[in-house]
Amino acid sequence: MDIKQTAERYVAECLKKGADAAEVYVESGRRLSVRVRNGEIETVQEASSHGAGFRVFVKGAMAFASSNDLSDKTCREAIDRAVAFARITTADPSNVLPGDTGIGDAGPLYDPEIARVSMDRKVGLALKAEELALKDARITLSGGAGYGEGEGEIALANSHGLLKSYRASNCSFSVSVVAAAGEERSSGGESCGRRFFTDLKPVEEVAGRAARKAWEMLGARSVKTQKAAVVFSPDVAYALLGGILGAVNGERVLQKASFLAGRIGEKIGSGLLTLVDDGLRPKGPASAPFDGEGVPQQTRTIVEAGVLRGYMYNTIVAARAGVKSTGNASRGGFTSLPGIGPHNFFMAAGTSKADDIVRATKRGLLVREVTGYGINPVSGHFSGGAAGFWIENGKIAHPVRGLTIAATAAAMLEGIDMVGDDLDLDRGIAAPTFRVAEMQIGGE
Repeated sequence: MDIKQTAERYVAECLKKGADAAEVYVESGRRLSVRVRNGEIETVQEASSHGAGFRVFVKGAMAFASSNDLSDKTCREAIDRAVAFARITTADPSNVLPGDTGIGDAGPLYDPEIARVSMDRKVGLALKAEELALKDARITLSGGAGYGEGEGEIALANSHGLLKSYRASNCSFSVSVVAAAGEERSSGGESCGRRFFTDLKPVEEVAGRAARKAWEMLGARSVKTQKAAVVFSPDVAYALLGGILGAVNGERVLQKASFLAGRIGEKIGSGLLTLVDDGLRPKGPASAPFDGEGVPQQTRTIVEAGVLRGYMYNTIVAARAGVKSTGNASRGGFTSLPGIGPHNFFMAAGTSKADDIVRATKRGLLVREVTGYGINPVSGHFSGGAAGFWIENGKIAHPVRGLTIAATAAAMLEGIDMVGDDLDLDRGIAAPTFRVAEMQIGGE
């Protein structure tokens, strides 16, 4: 089935049934999931799926319906429902569709070799990861290991002449284990995901990191409540970046529900802080030639040397704000309307080595795990549970658990005084190691 032609054909069907404008989003794909534990295969699941979402506009009112069956009968029924809903929905002058027929150059995103790799090799990858992690004498239990992959095609057409499609793939493997010392238990896990199978990390590296994350936290204790430096590892980048993403969401900004509303061009953080949203990074986990509405993706600097440069918009929210879409329409699949989200969002790397950041810290916390919500995008307050390692005189003293860390976003962003060079761009949301000069640390 040519899903590009299918999308185009159903746009015409929407107009025929009474829509003034229409968009059809078609998705077709396959997913494989393998789980193993203690050297035995627990599950192997493979499934194919396809479907279409129909967004229609009638006299400025918008409605949506979807179908997981691409037959003419079922899709026409879904279109009938969408048009009927639109006729009883309130109109909004911002209900518009994009007309940009361009394509962003995201490079190769589809690996045809993934489907050709034998099932034995895929299962063997998960089994080997578990086996290697369990070889460490400090590891006593397996939390299981797994392999997963997906491949699919997305096609999008609308009544403004837009007709686009692309294919993409992904694959990953992971392992989780438990270390023990006496009655104490500590778990750790590691994973690796890539667009292309041959780009996956060596299984020895992933297994070794999983084991280390488990045993290195044995003997963790608390520290006294105090103010001190906090060093964030790349594993907890989302603790900072997630809240900023919420605050630069154009819809939140319009609703005045963002601590960054109205601050374009202002300094909001340290000169070491640069944040980039790159939808075109070659082989990036969230790269694509266009967003969830068909607008070409781009590479944008959101914060440059501490100065806020822009927000993120989809087409409708951009129309309400009187600006153009930034290519940030996000979609959870054919069953959902476009929202707003990032692509490959990251803090730019600095020049310091991670070990040098620790050595430069007289007293503080190296965070490896966080719980909670991080920066609140509305109030700009940061708080959460934390675990990791206590630093004394530039050296790791001991592991710590049961701590809380807190600060205002302003103090936290302005307090970034060292940034590492260890940025991993194969994560969808990424940051290198970085240090905040001082935060409130809650302990004993």
